[in-house]
Amino acid sequence: MPTVIGVMVRETGDRVYADIGCLNLKLSDRIILETEHGIELGVVCEKEKNIPKGSCPIGKVLRKATEDDEKKLAENKGKISKVYNVSEQKVNEHKLNMKLICVRYTFDGTKLFVYYTSETRIDFREFIKDLGRALKTRIQMIQIGVRDEAKIVGGIGICGRVLCCRSFLKDFNSVTIDMAKEQGLSINTAKLSGLCGRLMCCISYENDTYMSIKKELPEIGTTVFTPEGKAKVTAINCIKKEVTVDFGDNSLKIFAANQINNGNKRESE
Repeated sequence: MPTVIGVMVRETGDRVYADIGCLNLKLSDRIILETEHGIELGVVCEKEKNIPKGSCPIGKVLRKATEDDEKKLAENKGKISKVYNVSEQKVNEHKLNMKLICVRYTFDGTKLFVYYTSETRIDFREFIKDLGRALKTRIQMIQIGVRDEAKIVGGIGICGRVLCCRSFLKDFNSVTIDMAKEQGLSINTAKLSGLCGRLMCCISYENDTYMSIKKELPEIGTTVFTPEGKAKVTAINCIKKEVTVDFGDNSLKIFAANQINNGNKRESE
């Protein structure tokens, strides 16, 4: 099995694997590698490991990024504003039902990636020919989702911090409304949605913890025995591991979970 490293490339943070050769690399090293898309600059995001031969395309690490490589990258970025404007102009001329997100060159400048979102299938044949002639380069269209769009564009979340997908998330995990229910959040999708319009990624962060703690707590509506007698559970607080009970006369009282009879805790799944 070949020995490879994981490398994050392109604006969407795609992860590819590359043969490390004889180089000594560490996490966060910037490298130049050859992939199926051409020569690209990437960042090492995964340590060496062996993968089954033929399981996925494997690139080749050419070298660590040098000062000259960084200058070349800066030159490519310097062209982007003009190239984006030309691309947007061509989109309008061809009346394409799409939203242009960004454009990026491969490191060697031989191919231009055009990132876009669209709810419909689009025939790009004439557009690619026209744009290729105007920019004198090969064009590759890459359709992305709204979560990838947020990752590329960036922004500030309702927490006041830079979007997780922009700052540190490498992969998008599944986020469901059931996770919000587990955490006792108000089921208002508008309030639970991020800038991308999808459920916020952070809802999934503590989900396993909530599910684990809930196994130690009685279910709402069950009858339990407290230090002060028999009562009915009306609410639980996973963060504080507390249980609110009603003694039947609308008198509510809060107890620590370890004060509640163990026989009334929900069974482990």
